[in-house]
Amino acid sequence: MLEDKIRNRNSGILLYGLTPPKLQADINKIQTIANKQIERISGLELDGLVLYDIQDESSRNDSPRPFPFMETLSPDVYSANYLKDLNLPKIIYKSVGKYSKQELSNWIQENSKDINFSVFVGTPSNKQKSSLSLNDAYSVNRIADASITLGGVTIPERHYKKNDEHQRLFSKIDKGCHFFISQCVYNINNTKNFLSDYYYSSLDNHRELLPIIFTLTPCGSIKTMEFMEWLGIDIPQWLKNDLKHSEDILTKSIDVCKTIAKELLDYCAGKNIPIGFNIESVSIRKAEIEASIELLKDVKEMMNKYETSAVSLR
Repeated sequence: MLEDKIRNRNSGILLYGLTPPKLQADINKIQTIANKQIERISGLELDGLVLYDIQDESSRNDSPRPFPFMETLSPDVYSANYLKDLNLPKIIYKSVGKYSKQELSNWIQENSKDINFSVFVGTPSNKQKSSLSLNDAYSVNRIADASITLGGVTIPERHYKKNDEHQRLFSKIDKGCHFFISQCVYNINNTKNFLSDYYYSSLDNHRELLPIIFTLTPCGSIKTMEFMEWLGIDIPQWLKNDLKHSEDILTKSIDVCKTIAKELLDYCAGKNIPIGFNIESVSIRKAEIEASIELLKDVKEMMNKYETSAVSLR
């Protein structure tokens, strides 16, 4: 069970990430989309499903958005009303900046029996008006004393710029987070630098390491790559060049994602850092969605081999 893996700080958590349908979509169309997603996911060996709460990130990036922003259905509503038949734990993202303290407290109290996991997300930038800070949201959750297991977001690219992402994690742990899900990873060096500081800081300060679930995303077109960069995902120049000039950008990106997964598993296995993976597709193109499912299966097999090796060494 996902709860046990998180509480026991186990490696090997495998998630799949989904963005709910557009808010203005017809109810029948939303259900059709949900049915396709249920059919696609139900046969997979997953620990849980991630449902994102999409925000307009234009305040963080002055460049034109490669794809127009369209508001999506609230993830908790989508989960409760359309994904009831999918028997998987759901991790509900919650963009807290648009709520007051009382509104968030009410939401926690009303949903704590139905929502087992949530990840609170702050505003995309300090330029955007916010009714509630992320720290205040953590305080509201602590006071509510609800049964929701709280997770946090981690961004390896932020560590490259500020060199304090590991400190942010320990601060979030102190405020009630039990696991972390990363932004999509395409720069392995940034990620390993962050993991190194996370690991050695835990030794220096006698802190427990909680699971970090790294997000991997296929890239099937130049437009998708531009969108990923717009979202803040760091793709090294050499890799951008390779992807742009590849005869099959989607296959190339899948190979890169698998290489990243293996390198992270190698690095973390030697230090007993608990990690897992969250596979998603930022594109609604069928080819990229299907590629994300194949990537998930490959990563699952990869993690099983590491687990088998670990057991044999005990």
